[in-house]
Amino acid sequence: MNALDTTLLLLGSAVLGVGALRLLNLPPMLGYLTVGILIGPHALGWAQESSTTHLLAEFGVVFLMFSIGLEFSLPKLFSMRRAVFGLGMAQVISTIGLAMVICFGAAFVLPDYFAMTWEASFAIGGALAMSSTAIVSKMLTEKLELESQHGRQMISVLLFQDLAVVPLLILVPALSAESNNLSMSLALAGAKASLVLFLLFFVGKRVVREWFAIVIRRRSQELFMLNLLLFTLGAAWLTEKAGLSLALGAFVAGMLISETEYKHQVEEDIKSFRDVLLGLFFITVGMLLNLGLVLEYGWLILLLLVGPVLLKFGLIFGLARLFKCPTSVALRTGLGLAQAGEFGFVLLNQAGGLNLIDPLLLQLMLASMVLSMLISPFILAKSDWIVLKLSSNEWMMQSLALTQIAARTMKVKRHVVIAGFGRSGQSLARLLADEKIEYHALDLDPDRIAEAQKAGANVSYGDAARRESLTAVGISRAAALVITYTDTQSALKILHLVHELNPSLPVVVRSHDDTDLEKLRAAGATEVVPDLMEGSLMLASHALVLLGVPLRRVVHTVQMARDARYEALRGFFHGASDAADDAENMQLRLHTVVLGERGKNLGRSIAELELSEFSVDVTNVRRGKIRLEPSPELTLEASDVVVLRGTAEGVSRAEQRLLK
Repeated sequence: MNALDTTLLLLGSAVLGVGALRLLNLPPMLGYLTVGILIGPHALGWAQESSTTHLLAEFGVVFLMFSIGLEFSLPKLFSMRRAVFGLGMAQVISTIGLAMVICFGAAFVLPDYFAMTWEASFAIGGALAMSSTAIVSKMLTEKLELESQHGRQMISVLLFQDLAVVPLLILVPALSAESNNLSMSLALAGAKASLVLFLLFFVGKRVVREWFAIVIRRRSQELFMLNLLLFTLGAAWLTEKAGLSLALGAFVAGMLISETEYKHQVEEDIKSFRDVLLGLFFITVGMLLNLGLVLEYGWLILLLLVGPVLLKFGLIFGLARLFKCPTSVALRTGLGLAQAGEFGFVLLNQAGGLNLIDPLLLQLMLASMVLSMLISPFILAKSDWIVLKLSSNEWMMQSLALTQIAARTMKVKRHVVIAGFGRSGQSLARLLADEKIEYHALDLDPDRIAEAQKAGANVSYGDAARRESLTAVGISRAAALVITYTDTQSALKILHLVHELNPSLPVVVRSHDDTDLEKLRAAGATEVVPDLMEGSLMLASHALVLLGVPLRRVVHTVQMARDARYEALRGFFHGASDAADDAENMQLRLHTVVLGERGKNLGRSIAELELSEFSVDVTNVRRGKIRLEPSPELTLEASDVVVLRGTAEGVSRAEQRLLK
């Protein structure tokens, strides 16, 4: 099978696997791993390990680490030095030491399976000390926890693990050969690594901004992408030549670009490369699992799976507590880093090549490591539940956070709840404040929240996709909810909770484009605002003005386009703070009516209600979780939520008729 055949097989399998997992609402990562297991050499045998699969896998990790680097900067990394060189170093050294002790004990109890030298124990300890940068980083990114306290602890430990790979790869063969030049080899490797990191951090920092500025002036997206790929892969190549990992070089490259004004553009451009190649990496990991071996030596593989996972979890938890981490943070850090890592495979394969480990034991350990990576997404997805079960302090901390939110919003009514306090959320908050409209925002970035609260913003730490947070922020008393970030899955979860807590609440959802429009509207979104459409409308309006079209006509044209797309924008939801109805306030407005269990109009169609005599029409009807199109033939039922549009007087009279 040539390189093209292999690539097409991996891509086709990935499409089917991820599609199936998406239908089951499971993480795509599991789809990739499952596909790798099925098509790998130990199952169906469609794909074999080759230089092509290894190259694609390495590129996936490179682009992932580059993306993570974009979230950091030199000052931020410097502030994390205690976690990187404190907790990270302690974790690696402790895991190696404890693993060596356990290996000696196992060799004594089960000599038929675990007969090994201390050099082999050292290699196994080094492999067990590694955790999966790819899995942990991706899950943290998907859960929006990269900037959380436990997220930073995990990334710090993973960074030190990447650094520790270099001396471990030197030590294992040197110890096995009883080399007399061990200190010289380590000194040379350290000198090369220091030189490359110096070039990247200090020389690269000055060069990257000026060079990208020159590229931007050429106004070529193609040239920009070429330079981005060159810079990312070039930094990875430099670190590899210095004996470090490709991933570390990519991380440094991302960190350097994070301090420039091109960060957000780069983040968008690199995303497609990262996700596709990272998926192929997970497939290659799945290909390592030997199902036949699992069936034959199930009990032993289970022991090798559960033992190291519990060992790493307990060790990391204990070390994190020693480094003054709160119990909940220490638990989450331990859960997140308990699985095996991709560099662990490298160390074990090296030890196998040097004949330090029995081939059968090597295969059993590889199988257990793949299984630990396979269950890791489930552990991370359930980490909140596990932490709540294990830590009584976590209940107190979460209760305190919710109490603080509730205390800030207790006396507020008819306020706007803002989910997400990024750039869009902050812009909305400023506009609401200018109009003297109360708001309260929820966000998951502690740094952003601290800065915003100092500036007087009404924002609290909380996940809007959790029932407790919405209850604490006063969702039952709110006038509207605005979801300001473009995450469809999170928005759907919030809409489901809003339907249970306050079904008549208007919800405006931001989306990237129209792809999930119907899904969001069906879930109960009052309106969905796609970024791409708004951008195109603004672009068109400026272009028409520049072409000489009168401003009045341009405004009218754009408004017609909006009215056609945003039907609800032809009115607004009336609040208690609105001024009395006069000539200025005779504009159309929206009003929500929840039908009772009884009424003479239940079972009648919208046409039979004759609301048009009040100059009122029905814009939408929500029945349970379903949004119904308000056709004239639609009959109304008990508990339906009806949204009316008309003047204040007309809406009031229509409401009286509906509730009669």
